[in-house]
Amino acid sequence: MSRAPGFLAIMFVLLCAALPACAAQDEALERGTAILDPATLRKFDAGKFRLDRMLVPERPAATPLANNELFAIPSMTPLRQAIDGEFDRYVARHRASLPKETIGVGAGFDFQLFDRALLYSADTRFVLAGIINRMDRTYVAEAGCGEIRLIYRLTRINKAAGDDASPRLPMTLNLVLKTKAEGAAITCAEIARRWLAASTAGAWTANGGPLDLIGPENIGRIETNLQIAHAPKSAVRDFRTDYLLKVFRYDRNISMFAEAPMENQIDRARLLADDGLKREFKAWLLDPANLAAFDRGTLLIPEKFLANAAIAPTPVGFDPSDLEPEFGLVQGEGAVFGEADVVAALRKAAEGGVKLQNIRSPAGFERRLNDVTCSGCHQTRGIGGFHFPGVDWMEDKPSNMAVVPASPHFFGDQVRRRDILASLRDGKSPDYSRGFANRPQLRGSTELAGSNYSDGWGAHCYAQGKPAAGNDASFRDWICAEGLSCQAAGKVSRIGMCFVKSR
Repeated sequence: MSRAPGFLAIMFVLLCAALPACAAQDEALERGTAILDPATLRKFDAGKFRLDRMLVPERPAATPLANNELFAIPSMTPLRQAIDGEFDRYVARHRASLPKETIGVGAGFDFQLFDRALLYSADTRFVLAGIINRMDRTYVAEAGCGEIRLIYRLTRINKAAGDDASPRLPMTLNLVLKTKAEGAAITCAEIARRWLAASTAGAWTANGGPLDLIGPENIGRIETNLQIAHAPKSAVRDFRTDYLLKVFRYDRNISMFAEAPMENQIDRARLLADDGLKREFKAWLLDPANLAAFDRGTLLIPEKFLANAAIAPTPVGFDPSDLEPEFGLVQGEGAVFGEADVVAALRKAAEGGVKLQNIRSPAGFERRLNDVTCSGCHQTRGIGGFHFPGVDWMEDKPSNMAVVPASPHFFGDQVRRRDILASLRDGKSPDYSRGFANRPQLRGSTELAGSNYSDGWGAHCYAQGKPAAGNDASFRDWICAEGLSCQAAGKVSRIGMCFVKSR
């Protein structure tokens, strides 16, 4: 077995231990783009942004709905049915592929399954963990000015006396809202101005504040992220954790959620099994216009090529692995794309005047094919988990994992998001492009210099070789700050992490 997962696990612990010391710096990064303050979130969760009040606004607001009641709401029953179905399929796949490794709820099993009874329990509910501005996605929904996301964490609300375990459970629910409700008489520029100007809880929700525009009428979909199973390290394997990702669109005509294809989550198994679909996808993606959008990170893949669910296994090494969603799509027997196909497409795009920002090689094409998917982005930095767990405002002394509100991937993207908000505010045409998920797009800013988000200790990098001409054009700018060197983390890939040179 590769040493990469164990290496990444160690790095994960070290990075998490270091992050709280940087919290003061992090507070500035999300200004105008996210609400992370625990006291503010506690106040909002007690008011209009509590999940049941968003889903059932006509209900009396005195007490929150526990999850046994929440999932009995007609609009939410399709979520329960779909999630139950995914659990059944996951267990069946496990028993077929790993018959010698037991699976079930509890520490006595090799694979410890999430106890879904907790999801539908009278002792749990979803607690508001963060509010995120995603107007950087206005290119997806221009009429709605992008999205605002209310992120909730599954939490136990009735702990037994003496129970010292964290009340938080490994699931997040993301209520995705249109930034501007249909028919609202306000411009995207004015909404962006309000977000960038607000800084206090009162300013967020006051008449004319950015959150004053948000209500049940803005609901677009629900996204769920659930740690479906965990396998501790054993004599036969390194530790492994699997996450189930799902999306449910809201149909306003019937007031119901229904499972839907996940944005850009390529259905690898279906593509590789269908030669006709494989040829169609290849021709579509390598078209110069689509390749340009793919390079910029703004491509929207047609739903015929997408999956309705994804399992994201973690940790994932930097070398090619069947744990990655794009594995087998580029090169190898039966692949959708060969190296010659990609080289020819890049040449054709260049001859047509397309200037590519990120994809300058087959390896860059393969990495973008991975990180454009939900599960590939989820596995960024090889760790996975939740990019936004939020601070645990229900605990007096939360653990390090709950103190850190978000991943380095999340904080590293804030410069780009703020830049887009400023462009919208100023009436300029925004640059919606993004870099690879592993390395943030700096937009000329020096805020991330020397940090683990960009080129500091623990940041992702590319081990430079000699001669320089042999370095991959897609990653040769992934260097480390002075005093650090890039140490490759795999046996094949030259992508690794920045560490002190003496190590």
